[in-house]
Amino acid sequence: MTRQILHIIPTLDRAGAEKQLVLLASGLPRDLFDIHVCAMTRGGPLEKDLLEAGIPTTVLGKRWKADPVTFWRLRKIIRDLQPDLVQTWLFAAGSYGRLAARSCGVRHLIHTERCVDRWKSDWQWMVDRQLARSTDRLIANARGVRDYCVQHGLPANKIDLIPNAVPKARPSDQDREALLDTLDIPHDARLIGAIGRLWPQKRIKDLIWAYELVVLLHPNARLLIIGDGPERAGLERYTRLVSSTEHVRFLGERSDVWRILPHLDVLWQGSDYEGMPNAVLEAMAAGVPVVATDIPGHREMIVSGETGYLVPIAGRADYGRATDRILSDPDHARQLGKQGQRSVEQEFTVGRMVDRYGQLYRKLLD
Repeated sequence: MTRQILHIIPTLDRAGAEKQLVLLASGLPRDLFDIHVCAMTRGGPLEKDLLEAGIPTTVLGKRWKADPVTFWRLRKIIRDLQPDLVQTWLFAAGSYGRLAARSCGVRHLIHTERCVDRWKSDWQWMVDRQLARSTDRLIANARGVRDYCVQHGLPANKIDLIPNAVPKARPSDQDREALLDTLDIPHDARLIGAIGRLWPQKRIKDLIWAYELVVLLHPNARLLIIGDGPERAGLERYTRLVSSTEHVRFLGERSDVWRILPHLDVLWQGSDYEGMPNAVLEAMAAGVPVVATDIPGHREMIVSGETGYLVPIAGRADYGRATDRILSDPDHARQLGKQGQRSVEQEFTVGRMVDRYGQLYRKLLD
């Protein structure tokens, strides 16, 4: 018998939780699960991926933090669909979605926690604790996320650990020289990438400073900052003060990161807190060496010196030393890339992630 599953998420932007939802929804067996998706606030580029996979998707257009019209519309969707299980993603969808589902008599609820969310206030954790009482299972994507949730009062006995996953790396359809020509960068350039939303958590200023150290040893190095966000204008001004905009490029949000990623010589990830960032897994899947901050989420993906490097938060000189070793020793760089790729292929596959969710659904519903 096919079971109805409704996923509720704030947006369908090109971001971590949203990517994981699309991979999961597209990968679940259709003979067992009939998947529907509801985006609370807006759609986004990933809405197209869901529709192409044949997954019905509704966007509610939530406008305010407290939006009773959106809550009423969500309840109507749930009443009409009558799902066997509702799974919510992130705080806003978790709050609206679980309240609406329970008010409509949905028997089984799952909520997913994706990050060490330091921005959450006491009242938001209070809401999470209250809603956890009527939630069957809470899903954390990393041990660090699980431990952080337990520290804030969520019940450890309800938390399951299902790590993020990424598909096999998509080969670039451009050779390196063609890509460099497109970006107007010299053919001998060594490419350092930083991928993610431009906001304080990502500590992009630290990476720009670290780049200034690397370029002293490798004058042909270029830093490509891929992504957008509220800090972009300030970071561009900062770059003009300390570096060259010819050497540090802001490429904005792109739908073709897959085209650039395989040509990077190294990926930098500077966050001071994370869950399990997709950008790191995607780089490792493409065989790109990674230098990332030594925080819990990154430790679950990277063995320092074997599958990448872990450096202290704000460790600008440490970024420089690790990157210098990668750029100076091609054999070492290839070994790091191969080991990282092998780790992803063994531990972080989409099939493995989908199977674990499928087993959980069947356990709750049978």
